[in-house]
Amino acid sequence: MSALADAARPRTDGDLADLRHTLRERKAALLAGFLAAPSSARAATTLIRALARLVDRTLATLWAQAGVPAGAALVAVGGYGRGELFPYSDVDVLVLLPAAPDDAARGAVERFVTACWDTGLEIGSSVRTVDECVAEAARDVTVQTALLEARRITGHRGLFERLHAATSAAMDARAFLRAKTLELRQRHVKYEGTPYALEPNCKESPGGLRDLQVLIWIARAAGLGRTWRELAAKDLLTPFEAAQLRKHEGTLRLIRARLHAVAGRREDRLVFDLQTAVAESFGLKATRAQRSSELLMHRYYWAAKAVTQLNQILMQGIEERVLGTREAPMRPITARFLDRGGMLEVARDDLYLDNPHAILETFLVFQQTPGLQGLSARTLRALYNARRVMDARWRRDPLNRELFMDILRQPRGQTHALRQMNATSVLGRYLWVFRRIVGRMQHDLFHIYTVDQHILMVVRNVRRFFIPEHAHEYPFCSQLAAEWDQPWILYVAAIFHDVAKGRGGDHSELGAREVRRFCRDHGVAREDARLIEFLVREHLTMSRIAQKEDLSDAAVVQDFARRVGSARTLTALYLLTVADIRGTGPRVWNAWKGKLLEDLYRLTLRALGGAQPNLAAEIEARKQEARQQLALHSALPGTEEPLWKTLDVSYFARHDAADIAWHARSLWRHIQTAVPVVRARLSSAGDGLQVLVYSPDRPDLFARICGYFDGAGFSIQDAKVHTTRSGYALDTFQVVAAASPPSSQAGYRDLISLVETQAVKALASAGPLPEPRSGRVSRRVRSFPVTPRVSLAPDERAQRWLLTVSASDRSGLLYAIARVLARHHINLQLAKVSTLGERVEDTFLVDGAELQRPKAQLQIEAEILDALAAPVA
Repeated sequence: MSALADAARPRTDGDLADLRHTLRERKAALLAGFLAAPSSARAATTLIRALARLVDRTLATLWAQAGVPAGAALVAVGGYGRGELFPYSDVDVLVLLPAAPDDAARGAVERFVTACWDTGLEIGSSVRTVDECVAEAARDVTVQTALLEARRITGHRGLFERLHAATSAAMDARAFLRAKTLELRQRHVKYEGTPYALEPNCKESPGGLRDLQVLIWIARAAGLGRTWRELAAKDLLTPFEAAQLRKHEGTLRLIRARLHAVAGRREDRLVFDLQTAVAESFGLKATRAQRSSELLMHRYYWAAKAVTQLNQILMQGIEERVLGTREAPMRPITARFLDRGGMLEVARDDLYLDNPHAILETFLVFQQTPGLQGLSARTLRALYNARRVMDARWRRDPLNRELFMDILRQPRGQTHALRQMNATSVLGRYLWVFRRIVGRMQHDLFHIYTVDQHILMVVRNVRRFFIPEHAHEYPFCSQLAAEWDQPWILYVAAIFHDVAKGRGGDHSELGAREVRRFCRDHGVAREDARLIEFLVREHLTMSRIAQKEDLSDAAVVQDFARRVGSARTLTALYLLTVADIRGTGPRVWNAWKGKLLEDLYRLTLRALGGAQPNLAAEIEARKQEARQQLALHSALPGTEEPLWKTLDVSYFARHDAADIAWHARSLWRHIQTAVPVVRARLSSAGDGLQVLVYSPDRPDLFARICGYFDGAGFSIQDAKVHTTRSGYALDTFQVVAAASPPSSQAGYRDLISLVETQAVKALASAGPLPEPRSGRVSRRVRSFPVTPRVSLAPDERAQRWLLTVSASDRSGLLYAIARVLARHHINLQLAKVSTLGERVEDTFLVDGAELQRPKAQLQIEAEILDALAAPVA
């Protein structure tokens, strides 16, 4: 009795303090040793197993001290049940009781759980009998999965064996497979459906550790094995595949363990804030072309991609075993390929080893055969194990080159074929230059995909221009594509346009060299090859001119027309440019950028057609069209004259007829107004508002306008600034709301009324300009800031100055620049505001007396740099 009483004796605070200290010290020592040792998968495995053993001993001690009834058992479940514990993972345990607890047992369990938390163990606990475990597992597949990996820590062994026998008997392998497959699909959707997310979750994202765990869970439930070696013994894996799974699982474990250790908390996401620190913990060093974080992410993406491939192979194989579909009838397609329930199946396992030409033929047959949904496990495995034959000789084979060009020239299916080729690593092994950018991250604040995924997205965008079902998305692009006779030219340009990223140097020029070699090797006709090379070299040009230069300047359009040389080249470049911008990320493209590109296309097409610039005739035509539009709005004849008398040629050159008519209609009663006039309307581009500001001019007017828009939550996309002969500012702004736009016409009417009222009040203020508010920036900008750059140079005619600014985006940035210009009495003629994701590249056409003095120029540039680099919240 004395021994039982001693076991039930409550612990003292001193006991818990000693235990907590011991646990903390030993955990810290394990982590310190792990971080100090060379990075290796073995070191990570050793760590997570040692941590699990340390917690096992601590829990066993607390269990004994709590006086839990002798017939109970303490069971580790979930990841901890596997005997693995990452540095800051939860400790999931099951208190298994022989029967419903009485008050004494309930009190002992409560003391145990409290002691765990007091000791510093963040446990997730449940208290159940065997029958309750079985019933709960039948209702909840998550509980069933956790129990699948149950492991006894301490307590009654016989009770734990009863639990194991009961849960095994209750397991329905088919139902479990179905539930885990649906769960996997939902999880993949939740985590963006790609292993290439910017901030992947190394546990839950596609290609993460959870994908490997799902395979083992389903295999265990079906009695097929508990380890990769056991699955290989059942012919579900080849020895090579099993070795690859262990290798990539080790890489992911290592990254997750170091991520926990560096973060000092449970953190499974490779967030921007931690990527550099984790990379440095690996000993990775930045190079001239790549950050250390990019090297880390490249390593992660390669492992995640391999896990995705192997998961697909093994999951299909397990499904065939569990569902009994291995002997399902198949429909012959060719002598080498079969249709296995909608999946493309190789006729024999060694097909690719005996006939390497069949590798690329796989994807051609996939394109050409209606009804195929993907590649079967047997085909995926055959491709995975045929890597050694995809060598330089295979790449140089004339028949393979012909097959690859056939894939590109097919009437349909390029997007799916190329994605399958990339997913199976065939694309990178055929185009060795493409292999170098697989999984390469782009920390440029506007690309949200790795280079290879971005390229395939651009190919998809180009392909959709040629599909009638997608004509509603970009009608003008679809109209141009309908008249284009060789889509494959655009596909090749899309594949190579960013293929030289990450090498250092000009990736456009380097990519042009690569595609020139490709065209020579693949027998592309000289004229087509020249066009493709031009597209790759100049793929950024059209976007730069449209967003940064004054399209009302005939010289700008003429120079661009001479550069492209022909309408065919112009059309190809336009289609590639739209597809490229759309493929960088959903936040980069907007209707205003679309309008600028379309305007440049139409202006250049006219210039290429031989239309000589005749400014007087062009202005007269615009005036005539504006008068017609005024008449349509029931304006009296001569309504335009009071305003037009105050305007010079540059105004009419910069505005189209619709804007000219709108200005005249809005201002004819206010030509000599003493107070600002503000009018707004829905933008003709489809996004945001177009805002007209007419006011007696003053040096700080532009800054006040920017200050108002910033405070009201608007982002300025474009500004056309003009001063009338009578000293009035006539400025037009294209703005979009930072928050969600109104969802109805009534909502837009209210927004327009609010802008027109509030802006007048803001512009009427005579006080000093308010200080810019602290601009908030995203975590991505904080982690990968853009070095601010300012350039001030005279234009080609030496009459005005071109101010170019590049910096990380933040609210209030344009206002901060405008305050500097106002302080130095700089007149703004034109503003091109270009936001590329989270980077801004703004161009201003300015003039002013201070710009004629070199010292003042330096001072202006320095002050703008200070404004760009101002501390942010």
